[in-house]
Amino acid sequence: MKVKLSVALFSSVIAASTLLSGVGLSKPASGVSTAKKYLIAYQNNIPADYEASISGAGGKVLRVLPELGSLEVESSDTAFLTKIKQVSGIRGANLELVHQLDYKKVDPAAADGQPVTDIPQHAASFWEYQWDVKRVTNDGATYGLETGGKLEGGSIKHKAIVGVIDSGIDANHPDLKANVVGGKNFVPAGIDASETGDPADIRDRDGHGTHVAGSIAANGKVKGIGPDLGIRSYRVFPEGQGAPTSWIAAAIVQAANDKVDVINMSLGGFDAISRYTFEGGSYSDVADTLVWKRAVDYALSKNVTVVVAAGNDSLNLNNPTEITDYMNAQYGSLGFSFKGASRVVPGQTPGVITVSSSNQWSTEKIAFYSNYGTKSIDVSAPGGDNGPVYAETGDLNQRDFHYRTLSTWPTYLPSYFTSNLTSYALLHGTSMASPKVAGMAGVIKAAHPELTPSQVTALISQSAIDWGKKGTDQLYGAGEANLYNALTQK
Repeated sequence: MKVKLSVALFSSVIAASTLLSGVGLSKPASGVSTAKKYLIAYQNNIPADYEASISGAGGKVLRVLPELGSLEVESSDTAFLTKIKQVSGIRGANLELVHQLDYKKVDPAAADGQPVTDIPQHAASFWEYQWDVKRVTNDGATYGLETGGKLEGGSIKHKAIVGVIDSGIDANHPDLKANVVGGKNFVPAGIDASETGDPADIRDRDGHGTHVAGSIAANGKVKGIGPDLGIRSYRVFPEGQGAPTSWIAAAIVQAANDKVDVINMSLGGFDAISRYTFEGGSYSDVADTLVWKRAVDYALSKNVTVVVAAGNDSLNLNNPTEITDYMNAQYGSLGFSFKGASRVVPGQTPGVITVSSSNQWSTEKIAFYSNYGTKSIDVSAPGGDNGPVYAETGDLNQRDFHYRTLSTWPTYLPSYFTSNLTSYALLHGTSMASPKVAGMAGVIKAAHPELTPSQVTALISQSAIDWGKKGTDQLYGAGEANLYNALTQK
């Protein structure tokens, strides 16, 4: 899916974050509150007097992450960062980074490509159009080995649960409802008129989370990798707006505490390892980097396998200065100046399985948008693209949406522009590749619950089909992930 997690202003805070190429930055409009949000990471545990010290520096605590030694804080004091860094026990503090699902602005429907109209809406099954899932499962052969659940007392008992940290889910979708086992909302009240802060509100306002969930565990007209896996939705994205790192980190902690077996994050962003400047201020993303690492480590300590998208910026992740150059090219005109090295998070966070996107038509070329790099990519999985003609010409009018991936779409949202289907959609991106591997990890855990995250990761890598250059390469990592191999080789 052409998903852009863009650099965005959050209460007039510039946040460096992107998942797909093309990032939108803008300065705050006049009259916007000057309150900024910050992420704070303590050296160790959060002290008992944290509220007093934050208040003394001119801030207000919005969210507490005790498991991660971190706080989300708001302040209108322009000297807040200077003041808070003088507080004993604080390891790092930075403007809070905001991740935004903004794919519709970079994947317009108008005047380019033609919608797919030859998939019959009322077909009993869409299996013949699911080239991506068919390839990972060896044309469904894995369903005879392990589906992620078992029939017990007339209903399916889920043998493994995958937590999806995303835009929510259509829990009543006919292909998903049997496998949705709950979730939690992390979007606070007041973001827009629909946001009441109800922790049970996991309704997908965007479509992205529902599509991701279908790739993992749909069981109806479309099939997921594990059609009997349980899905638990953790909603961090409101409609058309961003999700700060603290919301996502809180969702990781909650998923781990809920004892999910796997977490999928089809999202990501940039962290500037070195300092950067904006409007006379000097900043760094130290706290953000720490919180991402602590959140992933927390999940791993709870025996949760974490799978993430590599990102869709066509960047060589082996080259941190290339990432920095990209950020300067995107945001320099707005007054940003990045120096030194930068990295993609959580894709380059130790302990995660990072997934690049393969396509339908080549075993030598990955999808045009996918990030790559031998030190960062673990495996690839089918995420789709616009077909070989577009890859050769770059002509938007030659985009063939048949080469994208078909999955579930909210029943209450309009059709996505790539087809005339309702309740289903054709999308592409590393966002679509990552859930294939998350589904694999879930099925592997269902078959072998004794495996640790590192063992699951090793099995996925060792059983991958070695595409591209022989051995581990910068495009496919260990190769394209294949569940049949993983189940039969173990």
